[in-house]
Amino acid sequence: MTASQRDPQILNAGPSTSTSPGEEDLVFSRASHLTRQELLHRRSHNLKQLTQCYKDHYWALMEDLKVQYRDYYWNFGLSPFPVKQDTNAVADDDDSNNNNVHRHCTSVGCKLTAMALTSFCQFHILSDSKQRLYKACDYVIKSAQAGPITCGKPILRSTTPSLCTVHFQKAQKHVTRALRKAGLNVSSSSKLAPKFHVIVGEYLCQIQSRRKAARKENRSKVAIKEETVD
Repeated sequence: MTASQRDPQILNAGPSTSTSPGEEDLVFSRASHLTRQELLHRRSHNLKQLTQCYKDHYWALMEDLKVQYRDYYWNFGLSPFPVKQDTNAVADDDDSNNNNVHRHCTSVGCKLTAMALTSFCQFHILSDSKQRLYKACDYVIKSAQAGPITCGKPILRSTTPSLCTVHFQKAQKHVTRALRKAGLNVSSSSKLAPKFHVIVGEYLCQIQSRRKAARKENRSKVAIKEETVD
């Protein structure tokens, strides 16, 4: 008795890409005889499974290669693969490139490894006037007479708002407290409120309340002055 006689739907079933043995594999393995059509179908099924395994293994190796290449480039600032240099290049340029393999940050007192294509590390990257990828954190730490003192920690220029990770969490907590004062219950302080118009409305209410308080103070001062004049 062949496998197709046991289960007629086997020949019409699509091949499975999972590595675990499926129902089709179990039925074929238990069969004592196979027809030519069943044999070809089984070989095609196994070939497709093996091809999928090779594809998954290949892309897993490619992802691992990307991670290792990125780490090497980050630590040493140069590609691990040999780069063809121009034969007409000046010898001084070649010497300078060879000396930059394990270069350190040029900031005074810093011993960290410089980032790729620059002479500064990540903490002092803002000292490089030619870089365009980083900006400073705008979180105000202190208020001085000369002006507000900001954090200044380097962050990616595409980061919005312009806050580092630590101060972004603090800003989230401040927003959560403001919402709770307004009577809105926020379950977690690590998530921003999904409705931005609620936050804007709360800020407008606070601004209006401050203006009303200032008007009342001005009116009371004017009334006191009129009484003293009379």
